[in-house]
Amino acid sequence: MNQQWKKYLPPVCAGAGGALLALTAAACMALDQGGPLDRAGIAVVLIALAGLSLLLLRLEGVRGDALLILLLPIGAAMLFRALSLDYISGDYVSFLKHWAEFFRTYGGFSTLASNVGNYNVPYLYYIAFMSYIGVPDLYMYKLLSILFDVVLAWGCFRLVRSLVRDRQGSGAPLTAFAAALLLPVVVLNGAYWGQCDVIYGALAIHAAALVLEGKNKTSVALMAVAFSFKLQAIFILPLWGVLWLAKKVKFWELWVFPVTYLATILPAVFLGKPLGDILGIYFNQMTEVPHLVLNAASVYQFIPRAFHEGLAEGKLASALGIAAAAVLVLILLGLGFWLKDRLDREITMTMAVILCIGVPFLLPHMHERYFFLADVFTLCWACANVRRLPVAVLAGGASLASYVVYLRQKYNFILTIGSAQFGMALEALAMLAALVISVWVLVRQLRQVKKQGELA
Repeated sequence: MNQQWKKYLPPVCAGAGGALLALTAAACMALDQGGPLDRAGIAVVLIALAGLSLLLLRLEGVRGDALLILLLPIGAAMLFRALSLDYISGDYVSFLKHWAEFFRTYGGFSTLASNVGNYNVPYLYYIAFMSYIGVPDLYMYKLLSILFDVVLAWGCFRLVRSLVRDRQGSGAPLTAFAAALLLPVVVLNGAYWGQCDVIYGALAIHAAALVLEGKNKTSVALMAVAFSFKLQAIFILPLWGVLWLAKKVKFWELWVFPVTYLATILPAVFLGKPLGDILGIYFNQMTEVPHLVLNAASVYQFIPRAFHEGLAEGKLASALGIAAAAVLVLILLGLGFWLKDRLDREITMTMAVILCIGVPFLLPHMHERYFFLADVFTLCWACANVRRLPVAVLAGGASLASYVVYLRQKYNFILTIGSAQFGMALEALAMLAALVISVWVLVRQLRQVKKQGELA
């Protein structure tokens, strides 16, 4: 009986997945913007991305039966994205729409020399490319993110496979692939909201997988590309410093980072954009947010809302948070130096999770989207080891609740203690719990390493 059930599962899942892809195409044909050809083209792109998902897994050695089963979550993922495409966010109305119009009006790639947008130049390359395409800008922005949703899922497969490579026949990598495509914050971030955090997130996941496989130069290069898209890639960058101090990565391999970053910005320089403007974009981003926190589930949510606008209090809280994040990074760097060759894959992954949660939790001026790395790294951690599931649920749940605050423009729950009000204390408490559990896991791992050393 069990064998018969297994026999029929692949074709049933494939049939259901095919039906979902048909619904995806129908949803695309009912979109609000563009003409019939635009809508048909978007349907073709989403179905092609479903095919790309299967192709990538096939190239990774996944068997035919497993691919047929995975067509079900892949079809569901594409349908969710098709249904999200018409949503227009405040960010699109205020920024993204005008940037695309600017490039279209003033000459596409030749406009790169102008001061437009507050993103680094790799993303501006894409906006310039969009200006030559007749498809509505709203959909073009989102399709890039959906492409990288697939790249992200592929990266999660590879990272989890690296973590469980001692367990033959584990289904954890395939679980990670499907879960990444269906993770609510991934769907909301790109296909719904029109943001692009998945780009640097996907590249960081692949970089982590590669460094665990010993492909250090490619790993560092991908982190450079991730950093060239978004400053927030810096949250996990110290991991490569830890690996260098542990002698897992050679110092000369780290020089791939500036070389690759330079390669990403050179086209803009050749097109006339001042180098100073490019190098200064991230410094400008760090100084343009006056608020202590912007809907992020961070430590600053434990400060009453009335004090968020206070100039003196804000500067002190910001300084303390930056110092605390620096201390966290220095502690992990010190542990890397102490561990040396005892730094294994499990400890490396734990450190990655602590960085992805801890750094944005402690830093000021964080948006809700800046926990994107925490969302996807904790997901991979939980897929590789089910005992880490509470961390993924806490971090992912807090992050999702933060997205809801932005999208609804309303707090989920305001905690009132006396005369003090806390807008997102519960979300911050969940994120803090995820961080504390992660640190506790690291402490236990270090105790085990120390015990093994004493026995030796």
